[in-house]
Amino acid sequence: MHPPALAALPGRSPFTWLARLGLLLFIGLLSLSARAAGEPLPVEQAFQGSARALDPQFIEVSFKIADGYYLYRHRFKFQAEGADLSLGEPQLPPGKPKKDDAFGEVEIYRKELRFLVPITAGGTAPFSLRMTSQGCADMGICYPPQVQTVQISPAAPGSSAPAPATEAPAHDESGRIAQLLSGGSTLGTLASFFGFGLLLAFTPCVFPMIPILSGIIVGHGHQISKGRALGLSLIYVLGMAVTYTAAGVAAGLSGTLLSAALQNPWVLGGFALVFVVLSGAMFGFYELQLPTALQSRLSDQANRQGGSPLGILLMGALSALIVGPCVAAPLAGALLYIAKSGDALLGGAALFCLALGMGAPLVVVGVLARSALPKPGPWMEGVKRGFGVMLLGVAVWLVSPVLPPLVPMLAWAALLVLSGVFLRALDPLPPHAHNGQRFWKGVGILALLAGAAIFVGALAGSRDPLQPLAILRAQAAETREAPRFTRIRSVAELDAAVAQAGKPVMLDFYADWCISCKEMERYTFSDPAIGRQLEGFVLLQADVTANNEDDKALLKRFGLFGPPGIIFFDAHGQERRTPRVVGFQEAEVFGQALTAALAPTP
Repeated sequence: MHPPALAALPGRSPFTWLARLGLLLFIGLLSLSARAAGEPLPVEQAFQGSARALDPQFIEVSFKIADGYYLYRHRFKFQAEGADLSLGEPQLPPGKPKKDDAFGEVEIYRKELRFLVPITAGGTAPFSLRMTSQGCADMGICYPPQVQTVQISPAAPGSSAPAPATEAPAHDESGRIAQLLSGGSTLGTLASFFGFGLLLAFTPCVFPMIPILSGIIVGHGHQISKGRALGLSLIYVLGMAVTYTAAGVAAGLSGTLLSAALQNPWVLGGFALVFVVLSGAMFGFYELQLPTALQSRLSDQANRQGGSPLGILLMGALSALIVGPCVAAPLAGALLYIAKSGDALLGGAALFCLALGMGAPLVVVGVLARSALPKPGPWMEGVKRGFGVMLLGVAVWLVSPVLPPLVPMLAWAALLVLSGVFLRALDPLPPHAHNGQRFWKGVGILALLAGAAIFVGALAGSRDPLQPLAILRAQAAETREAPRFTRIRSVAELDAAVAQAGKPVMLDFYADWCISCKEMERYTFSDPAIGRQLEGFVLLQADVTANNEDDKALLKRFGLFGPPGIIFFDAHGQERRTPRVVGFQEAEVFGQALTAALAPTP
């Protein structure tokens, strides 16, 4: 199947202008996010402080810090004037470590800072808050201590207790990544996010992109050159990167996870149907082509221009939305930074580099898919059918999170059994069969056996296609039930459950469409050692599948953009800023977090 060509600019290869478009976009993001050098700002513009009473026990202090400037953590002082009350130690979040010529090893804050100052004694009548702070500019200028006096009025009637500090905790991996964005060099930050993308490329959420891109390359046939395979792969990755960046910036600025809106049965079912239709063309059941007149016209353009970049760009964009990675720490950190600071330029550039890192291995796959093709022959039909099977696998994978678990199990079983039959697993070999025939018959037998095992496991009650017969395994050594979570649906239900717990609490954020959540249940929570540790907690779970207003409020309270995320509370009902788990963790690593969560609060 040859995708129809689309017209490009006159006299220019479509690969050339698309490559230039991507380069200009990247340079624009980089230049806009770089800090501008110039005259130092007045101290009141560099560090804009404000304060207000939240309730009779707390004052909320906020600082907006200009780009290229920072405040010292240890230089804050607060004093109440005009009222008989006492202030406690400010609840400052951890800062970014810095080696300073004047003060040695210190912690600093950039961009935005918000924290609480407790009122330990006295009333809340109107009073003046004297705030002392000190900061410097990256250009080498340090300001003398700045003193601001802010009038504090009583909290409005009905004000609720303050939410936890919104500054990302430094001990949380996504929080540390958000702090990486808020300080340090722009180039270093972008390079770091490219590296994060490379790591995300090897997560299960990105694997379905491999058959999609490989199918595009193989669909062009043997005539495709290595350079054209590289160009098609780059266009696919560029579409993925641009869309992923735009969606991420929108999610950060709106405070919601855009992909959650796409994870519903109708949307995923529609995309799965697209892949089923594409696989049918790979099997030769029909041909997907435009009307003859339009096809001839576009073919003429293809001969002169050599490609269909817009269609591949669109496929990359759709792939980024529907099979992009779950909320792992780098993505969560970038979204957290965008939401807190409003700096969509640096956050967007970081997400663009993250997506390019994710796409780099896909480019290698696309080039290898072409270079692995030997001379034309009947084998090409077999290759196309193989990619047809992979596209069907992508379709099953897409709809698995939103279907009853039995349905995907039966679908995987049918796909493997039918693949084995078409590989002639049940047919006798000819008397003088060559090695290739014997090899593929062996592959067919393995597929047939795997499909039969999944089918038997599904009928026996198993819902894990990777371990279909585990349910039949004798459990003589130890029988342990899976951890049982109590579902909470709102912030009010959470507060009530934590207040009544009387022992440490673990809150797990879950969604039916979250693949990493399913992996946590399958590989981590099911571990016997983890099960024993979880007995020391009251287990709560927030199911944010619907992404309704209550779900958004729960996520926002803890600075999360989506599941999986795990929050711990001590026996007194106070949230523990560390440990905090974002994304999938192996049982051994998660066990260390549980141990830390059970340790006495310092």
